[in-house]
Amino acid sequence: MTNARASEFLDYLLDQLGPVEGLRWRFMFGGVGLFRDEVMFGIVVDDALYLKTDEMNRAAFEAQGLAPFCYLREGREIALSYYQAPAEALEDPEELQAWVRQACDAALRSRKD
Repeated sequence: MTNARASEFLDYLLDQLGPVEGLRWRFMFGGVGLFRDEVMFGIVVDDALYLKTDEMNRAAFEAQGLAPFCYLREGREIALSYYQAPAEALEDPEELQAWVRQACDAALRSRKD
């Protein structure tokens, strides 16, 4: 990567996700948005990966005790529909890509709503 602000964690993730077709990223909201083509499926903030969820895949994240991405707005905590990726998946490219496929599917479903 050429951007000096990109973290080693982001470099690592992009390497793990290399086989994902149409993968791109951009800086946004103090973090990095991950996209497959034009669909945002992930957020990288503070060296953590959060993946898009909906009613079809959220239970898999919750079953592992994973939390949603939250931020403070006007003194209130706001939870987004992006949940932290399982730590084990970050170590296994095939497993990570499977979680990303589910996140991409959730992102596509949310566009149809």
